[in-house]
Amino acid sequence: MSTYSLARIPAISAGPGARQGLGGLAELYAGKAGHVLLVADSGLKSTGMIDDVAGIIAKAGIALSVFTEFTPDPKIAEADKAAELARKAKANLVVCLGGGSALDLGKAVAAIAVGPHGAQHYQLCENPFPAGTLKKICIPTTSGTGSETTRTSILTRADHAKVWLWGDEIKADAVILDPELTVSLPPHVTAATGIDALVHAVEAATNKYANAGNNLYAHEAIRLVAHNLLKALENPKDIAAREALQRAAAYGGIAIDNCGTAIAHNIGHALGSLKAIHHGHAVGVAMLASMPWNIADDDGAYAACAAAMGVPSTAQDFAGAYEKLLRASGIKIDISQQFADVSPRTLAGQMARPENAAMLSSNKRAASEADLQMLAEAVLTQV
Repeated sequence: MSTYSLARIPAISAGPGARQGLGGLAELYAGKAGHVLLVADSGLKSTGMIDDVAGIIAKAGIALSVFTEFTPDPKIAEADKAAELARKAKANLVVCLGGGSALDLGKAVAAIAVGPHGAQHYQLCENPFPAGTLKKICIPTTSGTGSETTRTSILTRADHAKVWLWGDEIKADAVILDPELTVSLPPHVTAATGIDALVHAVEAATNKYANAGNNLYAHEAIRLVAHNLLKALENPKDIAAREALQRAAAYGGIAIDNCGTAIAHNIGHALGSLKAIHHGHAVGVAMLASMPWNIADDDGAYAACAAAMGVPSTAQDFAGAYEKLLRASGIKIDISQQFADVSPRTLAGQMARPENAAMLSSNKRAASEADLQMLAEAVLTQV
């Protein structure tokens, strides 16, 4: 039996209205004389969430700056701009509000703002982060990326490559899971983020680094998505289902933080580097396309995922249950039109790039160059 270790989990406050505790947390981490940088998804302005959260911080008597000038799949340049604002404001706490883009950006800003370098200096672990990084609190408004519980931030370079920043300096100090912040999500976002959480959990439970301790989080995340995603899609105001999906995302984040992802994320990140596609959509169709190849020699890991989904404990039953849920959620399987000018060779080449190597190498079944070509063709042609 091999040894394993599990990483630190941020302090988590959860439940309807949990965001009201932000003032106390902000005071704990920043102090009354501190300054908070609120990194928030600009799309939340119309919902009133930014004003709501800013008001809670202001009520605690702590100075505040707000940064919303970033895009989905945030860019290196946007992280650098936010870090400069943090330096000028002398912020000592970053509060991240939004989906994975806001959380990834905010965590990166907190890690780099105390140093002189831009975010690209730290890509792919090329250089250590500066000491004394800013405190950070993550408040997710989607239920998918799990960024709130990971040591990873994904940013986009000027050449469109998605690169990761990794280290404990990236991980949040505290997380607030308030399902009330997710009820306004449109169905397609609920579906894509829910599938993202599911893929995270499945890959963490089936790749070469999977272990029994981490499977407690991975298998529970699988169970929660399997039993609650369609409920949330059918009734967006179902708070119990929304709360369950938030837990699934957080647990999925813990799972990949400990064990990483695998081939579906390799393909998904490659797709996202070539065209604009929601990350959850990309990894969802990537897992479907790679499933027959990946379960061919299942050692029981996929069978255990099947049990977590509530179906007979075989790899084939898991594959069937996964496809059934993916299609029922409304995820568009056929991406051929969207990627019409992308050849399997081009996609396979992107999958083999250095920034995607870790996800490829962690897959339990090793992929040859021919395998990459076959998988690229499968994801681009499936219907």
